[in-house]
Amino acid sequence: MNAVEIEEAVSQLAGLPFDPEAFPFAFLEAFGNKATTIKKLRSGSSNQSDLPGGVLQRNNIHIQVCPPGQVTAALTALRESPATARQKAKFILATDGVSFEAENLVDGETIVCAYPDFHDHFGFFLPLAGITTVKQIRENAFDIKATGRLNRLYVELLKDNPDWDRDERREEMNHFMARLIFCFFAEDTNIFPEEGLFTQTVTRMTAPDSSNTQAVLAELFRAMATPLSERAALGIRSWANGFPYVNGGLFGPHPLQDSAPLSQEATVYTQVSESPLTPLGKGGTGLQSPPYKGGFRGIKPKTESLAEICVHSSSPKGSAAGGEGLAPRFSKIARSYLLHVGNLDWKQINPDIFGSMIQAVADEEERGALGMHYTSVPNILKVLNPLFLDDLRSQLEAAGDNARKLLNLRQRLARIRVFDPACGSGNFLVIAYKEMRAIEAEINQRRGEPDRRSEIPLTNFRGIEIRHFACEIARLALIIAEYQCDVLYRGPQLALAEFLPLKADNWITCGNALRLDWLTLCPPTGAGVRVQRQDLDLWGETRDQAEIEFQNEGGETYICGNPPYLGSTWQSKDQKKDLKQIFESRTKNWKSLDYVAGWFMKAADYGNQTNSAAAFVSTNSICQGQQVPILWPLIFETGHEINFAHTSFKWANLANHNAGVTVVIVGISNHVSKVRNLFSIDDNGDTISKETENINAYLVSGFNVAVSKASQPVSELASMDYGNKPTDDGGLILSAEECRNISKVVNHGRSFVRRFVGSNDAIDGSLRYCLWIEDENLVEALENPTIVKRLEKVKNFRERSSKVATNTASNWSHRFQEIRQEGSESPIVIPRHSSENREFLPFVLCKIGTIVADSAFALYDAPLWNMALIASRLHLVWIATVCGKLKTDFRYSNTLGWNTFPVPFLTEQNKTDLTHCAENILLARERYFPASIADMYDPERMDQEFPLVREAHDRNDETLERIYIGRRFKNDTERLEKLFELYTKMTSQQQPAQKSKKR
Repeated sequence: MNAVEIEEAVSQLAGLPFDPEAFPFAFLEAFGNKATTIKKLRSGSSNQSDLPGGVLQRNNIHIQVCPPGQVTAALTALRESPATARQKAKFILATDGVSFEAENLVDGETIVCAYPDFHDHFGFFLPLAGITTVKQIRENAFDIKATGRLNRLYVELLKDNPDWDRDERREEMNHFMARLIFCFFAEDTNIFPEEGLFTQTVTRMTAPDSSNTQAVLAELFRAMATPLSERAALGIRSWANGFPYVNGGLFGPHPLQDSAPLSQEATVYTQVSESPLTPLGKGGTGLQSPPYKGGFRGIKPKTESLAEICVHSSSPKGSAAGGEGLAPRFSKIARSYLLHVGNLDWKQINPDIFGSMIQAVADEEERGALGMHYTSVPNILKVLNPLFLDDLRSQLEAAGDNARKLLNLRQRLARIRVFDPACGSGNFLVIAYKEMRAIEAEINQRRGEPDRRSEIPLTNFRGIEIRHFACEIARLALIIAEYQCDVLYRGPQLALAEFLPLKADNWITCGNALRLDWLTLCPPTGAGVRVQRQDLDLWGETRDQAEIEFQNEGGETYICGNPPYLGSTWQSKDQKKDLKQIFESRTKNWKSLDYVAGWFMKAADYGNQTNSAAAFVSTNSICQGQQVPILWPLIFETGHEINFAHTSFKWANLANHNAGVTVVIVGISNHVSKVRNLFSIDDNGDTISKETENINAYLVSGFNVAVSKASQPVSELASMDYGNKPTDDGGLILSAEECRNISKVVNHGRSFVRRFVGSNDAIDGSLRYCLWIEDENLVEALENPTIVKRLEKVKNFRERSSKVATNTASNWSHRFQEIRQEGSESPIVIPRHSSENREFLPFVLCKIGTIVADSAFALYDAPLWNMALIASRLHLVWIATVCGKLKTDFRYSNTLGWNTFPVPFLTEQNKTDLTHCAENILLARERYFPASIADMYDPERMDQEFPLVREAHDRNDETLERIYIGRRFKNDTERLEKLFELYTKMTSQQQPAQKSKKR
């Protein structure tokens, strides 16, 4: 279950009558526990509680339902319970059906609330479902709740309006959802004249059977699209006239649809009630006294008080009320969902993250993983703070109370543009805006001008996004953020006075960022801009081009964002064309680049024309392996350097089981300071910052260097080669069963069947065998009919090949096509691909005579201390950096990874110590036979089930790292710095001095 599904289940549980016996199990079920798990807990077979009536799920939670009034005492008993500690419960929970108390035993956070309200705190318990959370999610659980409600409404509307589900009309549906979101927010934040006005109007003016919901919404939208002075002439209905004029683009007919206003021929059927309408609070229904004096302006209490209103159009399509163009058709269920969404408290909306949640509602592919789209505020600030916010704050601190310095800083703020050319739903822009408003507010406070209107225009926060709905949500999120900042810093009265009508400026462009001209969309200077459009204007009429006035030209521009990554294998044809357009004239190797490389290159080109700096979140592959020598020299050629970076970390989201992508943050500029900041995560999980004079493309403090393949090791290492390639159509390879069935021909002690080990065999311990026949033993081997049959299969397969080398190899079908060992060695096998989740590279030492497959590399009869190097954390981080990855797997390379691995001079004692370390690793593994490498190196099992293996690796790392620097390294960043320092020194010594040219 994802977070949205859990919120729905918890809300349903909170709304049911309290059942003391069933509650603990229903609670656990709401967080995704399977029926079999619940059954075991109910039976007591897995219930570890030592309290009467308690339910304890190991490693999760200890729950107790207690007598009335005993909740606090019950929570204390749970906390002091020996079973709670023994079974490593992370949470304790006590309730009597009236009160609800819980505690997170890991961080000490607590919840105390009324039982019916515990669903508002579902984010507190998300770790029970294996979902990693951050503080912002727990404090803003409303965003998840609202997303779930909107998703159900959206899906139901598409069911009722299949014509709106087509690609050509999907934008209309998305536009409609943006209107609803604005209305929900506006009715709860005093933007509309009465609290709950929109939801109450829909409740009262639409028929319970939903027959007129479409028309009523259309009329409300039409009113909000019409200035007050024009409403009488257009016949705006009295019950819609209480809504303010918002904006003709947001609430008028979508440009794709030509819709008529409410027809004068429309018939309005009114059921007269004896009692006038009165508000019952948000979401109230029914008729009560005293008369309603606000909201439904123009309604006569006795003659037009409505319990039900039906608007029937004379138009054959039913669009006379604006219905077809402004709103979809509603079923009873959809109307119910609409009211349910409206009854939420939208004052709690958090535009920092709400946009990315809502974005999932409109994306069919993303909707299946609803709730997983969350870009955390702390991670976004890892981009924005070092990019420019830290500098602004330091200027604020330096200004103190100096009025002139504060004024200069405020003027600088007003000229800054923040540009996200992959803005999605606007998270980066919203957070940048809010942080800048906070700085401006402090300036105004110090200058004695707390009520001063903000000089930071929303139009300075520009974005490009390829998805239309995301564009609409990005702009809406910024509008909401502006209003919330005005309320916070200037007060509700001033905020309301300047909020409506919404401006029609268009500063979020819908289009392909890699095809659009960034200089045109966000120019350094100039009074006006011609905006390239690939679709209709967001909230206005269709125009060939739009112009945006810049009040403050010539300021700084900061480019930021989280562009799509997409490795070369997963790019579409159109995406390949995007990269081709950017890179074809620069390098012939551009096809190997990640899609995000296009944003870095365009940012560098943009920086040559503007006073700008850029920072993007990217998969770490952009700074690893083959992409480094392709992309980064092109960036550096433009005069840009890396001015700050954050090494690999997990980009947090709401996915189950700690899912998240490993990313880096890279900032580039052509006017960098002498000191750059390199951020990294230490072994304790804390962020540390290092000041350095240079950050290279591998995100290591040191000289700019590109690691190149080497045919021989740069250090005193054994030679590593590929395994053997059979090219046999399976003729030479035997399964364990086939090995048992074949009659081994043994003459003079010889066997033609050998153990065969490739990458998978080494990792999972599976058994495979192969035929290994020397030329001088072929006659003996051919005495076996089964072997003859298999060799004929090999011969036929090779003869049919279109490759000359394979055809030639048909002449020796008893041998592998490519042979790289004698067959008498004891090989150390290293898989070519292995999971990034393991903390150490997998390897196995095989018995003499084992044949290595070409899916792996091998050291043949190498001294055992070489294995200690392969087993080290040092070697893992080197491989991950210089070899790169395939999907998320480490991609090993002998020429790029092993041959370039820098090792200091090793004394004979060093080699002896490392040999002992390697032997200890092998002995530790032997203790857990028949567990496989996959078992023993599983990060979730290693420490608990195979501690001796962990201890052996720790001793190995301790021994090796002391050889390098005399102590353990603090973290991987420090490891890489030392390795690159050594590599630079070794390779510079090996390069022959260039002769000076004759003059």
